Amino acid sequence: MPAQLLAAPADLDFLHSASVPLTTPLTALQAYCAMTSHIPVWLAGAFRLRDFISRRFNVADIHGFTSRSPEHVPQVGERLDFFTVESISDQQLVLTSRDTHLAVMVCMESTAECGSRQRLSVTTSVQCFNAFGRLYMLPVGLAHGPIVRRMLANIR
Repeated sequence: MPAQLLAAPADLDFLHSASVPLTTPLTALQAYCAMTSHIPVWLAGAFRLRDFISRRFNVADIHGFTSRSPEHVPQVGERLDFFTVESISDQQLVLTSRDTHLAVMVCMESTAECGSRQRLSVTTSVQCFNAFGRLYMLPVGLAHGPIVRRMLANIR
């Protein structure tokens, strides 16, 4: 199943994908919960800085990620941290966040590799709607890859 994107790749302002092999089978929600189980102090600080700056442009605070148990499976339309759940299955979790400046979609997929091994892929697509959205994505785009790789390390 290919990763869901906000739009065709040519119409996106940002697209990033990273993946890791899984040593034990996980659902997409279990992987999300593992990824967000331990957020480093520097990333929590970056979320606070983001909220402080963005508040001046009437952008809602996101507060970052919270540790949670995968035992409560959210329904479509429910919030999962600062995202809205668009679709959820054992193999795929699709999350979005939208405001007047940009739209973000994160697609997490657990897929079978050769044999019985699994691979988790995280694909993020973004469309910017105005100059603030494009300016916002300059630092976020640079930091996104290292942040996702760090969060994927929580799974290992």
